[in-house]
Amino acid sequence: METKEQLIEQLLDLAFAEDIGDGDHTTLSTIPADAMGRSKLLIKEEGILAGVEQAIRVLHKVDPSIKVNVMIEDGARVRPGDVAFTAEGPVRSLLIAERTMLNIMQRMSGVATMTRKYQDELKGLHTKVLDTRKTTPGMRIMEKEAVKIGGGTNHRIGLFDMILIKDNHIDFAGGIDKAIERAKEYCKENEKNLKIEVEVRSLDDIRKVLSIGGVDRIMFDNFTPEQTKEAVELVAGKTETESSGGITLENLRKYGEAGVDYISVGALTHSVKGLDMSFKAY
Repeated sequence: METKEQLIEQLLDLAFAEDIGDGDHTTLSTIPADAMGRSKLLIKEEGILAGVEQAIRVLHKVDPSIKVNVMIEDGARVRPGDVAFTAEGPVRSLLIAERTMLNIMQRMSGVATMTRKYQDELKGLHTKVLDTRKTTPGMRIMEKEAVKIGGGTNHRIGLFDMILIKDNHIDFAGGIDKAIERAKEYCKENEKNLKIEVEVRSLDDIRKVLSIGGVDRIMFDNFTPEQTKEAVELVAGKTETESSGGITLENLRKYGEAGVDYISVGALTHSVKGLDMSFKAY
C-alpha cells in the first residue's frame, strides 16, 4: 500500500503531466533560460490558509533551486493583501509551477476555511467535526490535511483503515447482527486491529448493536437533534457516537448540544469554493 508521501508524489506527477505536457511553450518562447525573478503568494480573500507545505513541495519539484521565504503559516487567518510567502529563482520555473501550486493551495485553503466555520459553531462543546470520503479523487490526502489545519478531525482515510458498516452492508449481510459478527470474525481471522463503526437508523438498531457488543462507535443516520439526544442517552458512554446526514451549518450546534461526540460533514470537502489568491511577480 502506498504511503502518504507516495500518494502525494503520484498526484503531483499527474498534475504536471496534464498541465505541462511536453513543455510550457509560452514560457519557453518568451522567457530567457537565465532570467531570474521573484514572486509573492498574494491573498485576495479572507479565510484560513492551508497548503503552504504542499506549495513548497510543488516549487521544489519543478526546481530545487527556488528559495522560499514563508511569512504566514498554515492555519492562520488571512485577509486580502496578505503575502503568505515569496519565492525567488529562475523565472521559467516560477511560471511553470504557478498553476499547479495555486490549484492545490486554493483548494486546501477553501477546505480549511469551511472546516473552521463548522468547528467554530461548536465552541464550548466537546463535539468535533469529522470529514468524510466525499473528496476530490486523488486529492484526499491533501484535503484531509486541510481539514486538520482548519481545526477539524479526520475520519477514516479510506476503506482500508477502519470498518464502517453502513445501511447497504447491513441490508446485503441480512441484518445488523450478522454484519457485526462477520466483521469481528474477519478481524480475528486476518489479524486486523481495526475499529468497528456501525450506522443505525433507529433506537431499536442501537439496542441491537449494544446487545451484540464489540463496536467502537455508533453512527446515527439522519436522526433529528431530538432523536440524537435520546440516542446519546441510550448509549450512555458505552461507545463513541457520531451524527451524520442532513446536517448543515445552521443546525450543526443543535446536534452538538445533543451530546454527540462527532458530527461528520461531507460539505467540508465536496461543496467547497477555493480561496482566492494569486502568484504575482514583484
